[in-house]
Amino acid sequence: MAYWLVKNEVEDYSIDDFKKEKRTLWVGVRNYQARNFLQAMKLGDEVLYYHSNGDPSGIAGLGKVSKTAIPDPTQFDKKSDYFEKRATQEKPVWFCPELQFVEKFNTFLGIPEIRKIKGLETMKILERGSRLSVTPVTEKEFDHAVRVGRSSAKP
Repeated sequence: MAYWLVKNEVEDYSIDDFKKEKRTLWVGVRNYQARNFLQAMKLGDEVLYYHSNGDPSGIAGLGKVSKTAIPDPTQFDKKSDYFEKRATQEKPVWFCPELQFVEKFNTFLGIPEIRKIKGLETMKILERGSRLSVTPVTEKEFDHAVRVGRSSAKP
């Protein structure tokens, strides 16, 4: 099993939206390295759900991979912001897995808190210039983030 962190802007698709819908295709990723991470996701891999561009940004909950990556349907939709003119059904460019909601954390792990929590200080999300919407997470980082997020105590 692998562990991941996926980012989405809170106003576009929040943890509450994810909870309500229960499952979602992780569409709209338009970075090759992030695309490769999405394609590497396996059924059952666990995912930290991160709100970006929030005040503060941070980890809000958990999901898991419920279906492996398929061609991202938004790349074929000319009305979509994510339309890709180079993509064809035979040769898609972008891919997306289906993610399933697992839980919303009791404690939101904002970036300021993540920086201070021993065991999370090496997360890729903290690297200067980290803009990828999908990054791998170590098992240790994942377990620690889940433990802190499930607690009711402020980190």
